[in-house]
Amino acid sequence: MSKRTLLQLCRRPATCASLVVVALVVLVAIFGRVLAPCDPYLIDQSAVNQGSSALHWLGTDELGRDLLSRLLTGIRPTVLVSLGATLFAAFFGTALGVTGGYGPAPLAFFVMRGVDILLCFPPILLALLAVGFWPSGIGSLAIVIGIVYVPHFARVSQSAVVRVVQQEYVQAELAMGATWPRVVGVTVLPNVLSPLVVQATLTVAEAILLESGLSFLGLGIVPPEPSWGQMIGAAQDYLSQHPMYLFWPSLCLALTVLSINLVGDGLRDLLDPRLSKS
Repeated sequence: MSKRTLLQLCRRPATCASLVVVALVVLVAIFGRVLAPCDPYLIDQSAVNQGSSALHWLGTDELGRDLLSRLLTGIRPTVLVSLGATLFAAFFGTALGVTGGYGPAPLAFFVMRGVDILLCFPPILLALLAVGFWPSGIGSLAIVIGIVYVPHFARVSQSAVVRVVQQEYVQAELAMGATWPRVVGVTVLPNVLSPLVVQATLTVAEAILLESGLSFLGLGIVPPEPSWGQMIGAAQDYLSQHPMYLFWPSLCLALTVLSINLVGDGLRDLLDPRLSKS
């Protein structure tokens, strides 16, 4: 993201506030363990499902663990999974999209039909089907979620590549005898980065939701490592006894996803010439 684009985003109040929230989430993901006031893994049977207090500002969970500490610590695995999944999906999805938009016609046809088939299935269903075949862990979860979103990047990049290869400067490169790796790497890819950046931003938010959903079902981050989805799943059994236990991780998750989506919408408006002119 260039300095000019960042300044333009900051001129929009909603997007600027969202950038602040995203920056705070990143900082907490990096320094959460240092900022945590208590040990997030420490079990205290004498302080089970307590409300806010001087010692536990947001209360405790069903095992007496400090909620604030677990919230600050639980964002790190979620961020690692979402960023890893986005990078995985962006790399392989863009490669498939370039093949579908610029490769030989028979290969492009089969690649994009395969992408279309995968796009017919809901992401959570594909993740549930895939997660059972992989060992537990942040790396495995990132790969599984990344595979789910590869078709999204493939479709976006293929559409952008098809438009770019029809431009005169690309045809001029080909007329001068440029090889296809040079055309793709030097001419095509730099001109399709804008929609890919927007797609990456939106995919991070979707990956966070998908990871939280899998953790909610007990198929994501492995306990005792905390994650927001896992905390929401555990809190549903204690809703009548301790409603704030469910409220805090739900609020953090909703604000994070909303902020990332608003940043993605702002980037889309700035990077899409048709939207910026309207």
